Amino acid sequence: MEKIKQKWLEFADKNPKISTWVREGGLFFIVSNVITLVRGFMIEILKQLFSFMGDAPIGFPNLHLNLFGVEFDWYLIGASHDQGGVAYFTAFLISLWICEIINFFLQRKFVFPNNGNAKRQFALYFLTFVVVTCIVNAISNLWVGVAISFVPPLVYNLGTTFLTGGVAMVVFFFANRFIFKDSEKK
Repeated sequence: MEKIKQKWLEFADKNPKISTWVREGGLFFIVSNVITLVRGFMIEILKQLFSFMGDAPIGFPNLHLNLFGVEFDWYLIGASHDQGGVAYFTAFLISLWICEIINFFLQRKFVFPNNGNAKRQFALYFLTFVVVTCIVNAISNLWVGVAISFVPPLVYNLGTTFLTGGVAMVVFFFANRFIFKDSEKK
């Protein structure tokens, strides 16, 4: 292990910018995936807790679409009846909020070590969170609206996780590098 550490330190001394990207990218990937797993478990538990709310569709805007011969309701933010409606969307939002707050502090403390203005950083992080959430939810509702007619739930749920998670991770990585930009000075 010492040899690996020594090689890394030599590489970092010779290539400080590249080593920063590798370190931050690796830690970001690990932290993001752990948070995603926690969120996945939370959604499943909360879905059961909120099942009394039912599966009536909820969302904005409610656009009726027809793609590839499949009719479905699309939302920028929300969940259709087939996706679990109100119960699922409530579980989704609560788990998302809790995990993103935890993620903010982990990213700020460990991935992009930073002691900048936490209020300003949280405001930028929150703005990014809102934009990314709308984008990935829009993609998810479009994908699931069509995929639900062609593939089993396991396939479209995995597709949703990888598609939306991948988009969110890429956007958040670069956003976090901006939000916590002081990290390169350390």
